[in-house]
Amino acid sequence: MDKKEKRILITGASRGIGNAIARTLIEEGYSVAACYHSSNAFIEPLQKLAEAKGVNLQLLQFDVSNRDAARTALEEDIAAHGVYYGVVCNAGITKDAPFPGMSAEDWDSVLRTNLDSFYNIVHPVVMPMIQSRKPGRIVVITSVSGINGNRGQTNYSASKAGLIGAAKSLAVELGKRNITVNCIAPGVIETDMVSQEIIDYVKPMIALKRIGKPEEVAAAVSFFLSEQASYITKQVLCVDGGMV
Repeated sequence: MDKKEKRILITGASRGIGNAIARTLIEEGYSVAACYHSSNAFIEPLQKLAEAKGVNLQLLQFDVSNRDAARTALEEDIAAHGVYYGVVCNAGITKDAPFPGMSAEDWDSVLRTNLDSFYNIVHPVVMPMIQSRKPGRIVVITSVSGINGNRGQTNYSASKAGLIGAAKSLAVELGKRNITVNCIAPGVIETDMVSQEIIDYVKPMIALKRIGKPEEVAAAVSFFLSEQASYITKQVLCVDGGMV
């Protein structure tokens, strides 16, 4: 199957890692369905890139934490443009605070956006993928915080650890369907979610002595979507510069 015929759904595509993933995959010739919530400044540059590369680009606006809105948007897109070959669950937020001072809303909103969205996004699309009887790829962006834990991120770490468990279980279920499910766990990546204070604190713990770039996470996503990764499933790849 030509890459142009392989549609990739990407959540959180408006900025940071998600936007880098969308740009990278379009550059490589995939057709992309880019999901976003509110920020639309990314749309025109992404449209121009898709036109230049001659690939299809769909823009889906909804809140990934809204189950009904997500299902409606995804079902309509599949009906109009066809089944996804790949799904990249990337959308996420942070609301950091020491656990004793963490509000219930800070806990709930992070879990809803980061973890519940796995169900909200994957559940409506997985049966069409299975019914297509074609290979497929699901890539989940987690975090090293979901593996090691991190100060002030009990809610975020819980959500990202939950994603790893969900992805591993789904990989077992979908293996016989030739649909792989893998996780990428970024470390500290240069996005607007990361403050200079965090960078200064973490950099000494990183073997490569620098923080990562969104494009470096996108490259790992591209690999998991490729034919070369067809025998890799149920794995977590850390893209963290050798963080101790």
